[in-house]
Amino acid sequence: MQSWEDKQPRNSCNCPAHLLPVWIKCCPYMATWLLLTLPAEIYARPLPTWFDEAKFGVFIHWGVFAVPSFGSEWFWWYWQKEKREPYVKFMKANYPPGFSYEDFGPLFTAEFFDPNQWADILKASGAKYVVLTSKHHEGFTLWGSKYSWNWNAVDVGPKRDLVAELETSVRNRTDLRFGLYHSLFEWFNPLFLEDATNVFKTRKFSTSKSLPELYEIVTKYQPEIVWSDGDENAPDTYWNSTGFLAWLYNDSPVRDTVVTNDRWGVGSICKHGGFYTCSDRYNPGHLLPHKWENCMTIDKRSWGYRRNANLEDYLTIEDLVKVQWDKGNVFNSWLYINFIENTVRNVIYNLSSEELVLIHSVVYFQLFVPQTLESQPVISGG
Repeated sequence: MQSWEDKQPRNSCNCPAHLLPVWIKCCPYMATWLLLTLPAEIYARPLPTWFDEAKFGVFIHWGVFAVPSFGSEWFWWYWQKEKREPYVKFMKANYPPGFSYEDFGPLFTAEFFDPNQWADILKASGAKYVVLTSKHHEGFTLWGSKYSWNWNAVDVGPKRDLVAELETSVRNRTDLRFGLYHSLFEWFNPLFLEDATNVFKTRKFSTSKSLPELYEIVTKYQPEIVWSDGDENAPDTYWNSTGFLAWLYNDSPVRDTVVTNDRWGVGSICKHGGFYTCSDRYNPGHLLPHKWENCMTIDKRSWGYRRNANLEDYLTIEDLVKVQWDKGNVFNSWLYINFIENTVRNVIYNLSSEELVLIHSVVYFQLFVPQTLESQPVISGG
């Protein structure tokens, strides 16, 4: 029986493997991280110019976890797997016995979701790109994925394609680059758990769920940032990361403008991929020879909205600006902040939206000049 991958049409990289010059000619970026003897490996692909000029982006974490909106976007894991006391007590106090995480799905209504309002706030912030969580580790897709039956925003809850609506508004009303976050693994997917039990010698989940979703979102929404996450100790060969990236860079509809991060399998972070993230809230304090991004949050404890957050849990404008300028690394880093934290009904949290607009005036009108956005770092030789 053919696998999902076997059924896919061959791309332009389907060249005779023994004819290396032919490979280079027809496949600019091959499905390997690094070939020391060839100039065509994925590692050698330069980042598109626009990313050098986009020093400030916005990360939007949104999903079913916005319904309980307690503790963290890792609510399901902390409640069901780790059984952390605050989460267990929260469920006992607020929901009936037998209530499952899947029961939150229909309650994720997004009834007040206004993508035009989101786009306008993003534009007012001065951000140059935005990335939406198309799917977090819970497995719920914000688009009607045919690979996530009855656990997606079109079949359950909003009954809307949230990815398409935001993508359309951002591209029609702003000049921001639109990107998508995608979690490779899913906490409780039986296929992934089976593969993990087999020490990833089987690839049922990656070939029937994760990879098809990646191809689907790129083909359908043409994101110019593909922000991968969540390898869960599986190697890049399990995810076929290099194969996907070779297609992304050579044959996808965004091959000339797309940028990617470094989370493509265990051991790849801060080593392989487009720009480096290295860790959450990463700030080395000095210029690096490779492009990097500081992905961080306004809430010090969570990437998603949580109702039990206190005012002191949020970074101030001064904190946010200090992160970017404290070590003089503005020219080689991207402040990528989770400003928009959303409630279940999808009213943009006032504190986040106000800070987002305020940081625009602080950053762009007081600290930046137009040439700064187009600048590139100068790394001295060692």
